Amino acid sequence: MPVKSLVTVRYGPYDSCGIVDHRTFRLEGLQAALQENGHRCVLEKTLDWNKVELVVNGECVYVCNVKDLEFGGDGQLDHLCEEAVTNVRNAN
Repeated sequence: MPVKSLVTVRYGPYDSCGIVDHRTFRLEGLQAALQENGHRCVLEKTLDWNKVELVVNGECVYVCNVKDLEFGGDGQLDHLCEEAVTNVRNAN
């Protein structure tokens, strides 16, 4: 399947067990869902706490709270991943 879009996933730090840090565990399902649909993901750290932004062609097409994403997994049962993939698809 050819790559449809290059998606920049901008993610900020969040608090887990009293430690604030940039973590990618909650992004795994989102990345899997995007890659399953032929998109290529590039992760980019930001300073915005608890925030995830998807950028396609320089335009922000989706924003959510990183803590609202499912921890780990493949993204198939996470409604936010489905919503994000739809927004990326519509950005093309």
